[in-house]
Amino acid sequence: MEIIKRISLMLCIAIFAVACSAPSSSNEKQAQNEASTSEEQPKETPQEPKTVAGYQVGDMAEDFELKNVDGNMVSMASMEEAKGCVLVFTCNKCPYSVAYEDRLIELDKKYKELGYPMVAINPNDPEVVPEDSYEAMVVRSEEKGFTFPYLFDDGQKVYPKYGAIKTPHVYVIQKTEAGNKVAYIGAIDDNKDAEEVQVKYLENALDALVSGKNPDPSLTKAFGCSIKCKKEAKNI
Repeated sequence: MEIIKRISLMLCIAIFAVACSAPSSSNEKQAQNEASTSEEQPKETPQEPKTVAGYQVGDMAEDFELKNVDGNMVSMASMEEAKGCVLVFTCNKCPYSVAYEDRLIELDKKYKELGYPMVAINPNDPEVVPEDSYEAMVVRSEEKGFTFPYLFDDGQKVYPKYGAIKTPHVYVIQKTEAGNKVAYIGAIDDNKDAEEVQVKYLENALDALVSGKNPDPSLTKAFGCSIKCKKEAKNI
């Protein structure tokens, strides 16, 4: 009988010891949480903002005042009755610009009646490309019968603000209470060859604005010749 009591006592002591050494499930969770919070957690690195030169869609563009081929100065403010305008950076020599001249005339005839006249701007430096001098612009405008102003970016002060890099490169401006809003940037359409065009980006953008909608897409990739400045003279 004494032996049975001793065995029972030893079993009770053993069970008590095991119970004391094993942490409760709540204690385990607390310990795990404390361990995880004590470790250094990786910090999120915010993405670097993309820096793109020139205006973006939605930006407010500064006005300009440039000399037209008729000798008069032209600005966006001078187009008082317009709802906006189509600024196209173009030139005399680039074969892409030449290929689009007839299309620009047709677009101007259609959309200036709807409030969005065409305004062409030659951004090239004539010291690099003599064919793009102001005098040559006057001749080209008369030869082609341009129905729109053809402005000379004398000193190349305007095109860098817009971020134009090609001829042709289009910026559709919409006049708003807040200012001259950039509504579309990019290409005129999707093909240098007028007979092969499938998507008319500029025309679609203007149709959207005329109907009170936002262009979609509002940004496309311009293609053509690079704008020429003095630092590129050695590469011409």
